[in-house]
Amino acid sequence: MSTATAAAPHRPFGTVLSAMVTPFTATGALDLDAAAALAVHLVEHGHDGLVVSGTTGESPTTSDDEKDRLLRAVLDAVGDRARVVAGVGTNDTAHTVELARSAEKAGAHGLLVVTPYYNKPPQAALAQHFTTVADASGLPVMLYDIPGRSGVPIDTETLVAVAAHERIVAVKDAKGDSMATSWVLARTDLAYYSGDDAVNLPLLAQGACGIVSVVSHVAGREYAAMIAALDAGDLVTARTIHTDLLPAVRGIMTRTQGAVAVKAALELTGVLTGRAVRQPLLAATPEEVDAIAADLSLAGLDTPENSARPNPTAAAAQAAGGAA
Repeated sequence: MSTATAAAPHRPFGTVLSAMVTPFTATGALDLDAAAALAVHLVEHGHDGLVVSGTTGESPTTSDDEKDRLLRAVLDAVGDRARVVAGVGTNDTAHTVELARSAEKAGAHGLLVVTPYYNKPPQAALAQHFTTVADASGLPVMLYDIPGRSGVPIDTETLVAVAAHERIVAVKDAKGDSMATSWVLARTDLAYYSGDDAVNLPLLAQGACGIVSVVSHVAGREYAAMIAALDAGDLVTARTIHTDLLPAVRGIMTRTQGAVAVKAALELTGVLTGRAVRQPLLAATPEEVDAIAADLSLAGLDTPENSARPNPTAAAAQAAGGAA
């Protein structure tokens, strides 16, 4: 049996990116000190990229000024050690262009542009929206395909067409359509990032180059080890890590809304001092916190020390030739 391994895929924004939460004080104010500390923690625990002001960052309820201050705080904290991608997508092209230019001025390394939501533009309009935003700055763009939230998928032909733009370089894939993903990977050079923690392993096996993850807030090193194992051709180790993390995925992605759950997880592990969110979200209930705590314990991720532990699967992946 051949032991040859394929070359690692192109990773324009890094390998393990967190869809980073936005910390708030107990009174709901933006907590920039906590955001900077969280960014440092994530980079020291397996991440080489962060997405700021995505959905998990509660972007619908932060102002443009808050987005700018948050981005600058994260860049100041870790911008020399990780790729920092600014979420700038809205359902208004002019507003998205403004946010893109502001992010470029702040020093962001890239842009995350979600499919316009609620107004449900047709495919030709989507293509025009994405290319207009890409034309507005010199930054590389990751498109965010998540029809469950936006109401509209980015069709394969649309992705193939916009891939011709020099700055549209990647897709955060939360479409849930494996065949569509395979076709785009086969027909373009777009770098794919898994945007759904439940299917990180299958998408990586298909050819995704990395993840933009919520669960990685508490499992960054584990996911880095899983990807390193896949790069080394060690599917057994990758599958073992995937299986070990299933309780954490259940806890953070199914017990309640993702931003709510992961803030509870970060509070449980001592990384954040509170789990405040902004309405219309509500902080996790005591019952939800208990369920999340039990899931983290089953996954061995119930403390920051456990999350950082040199576990056997991570060590095996590193020994196989990856950088966990």
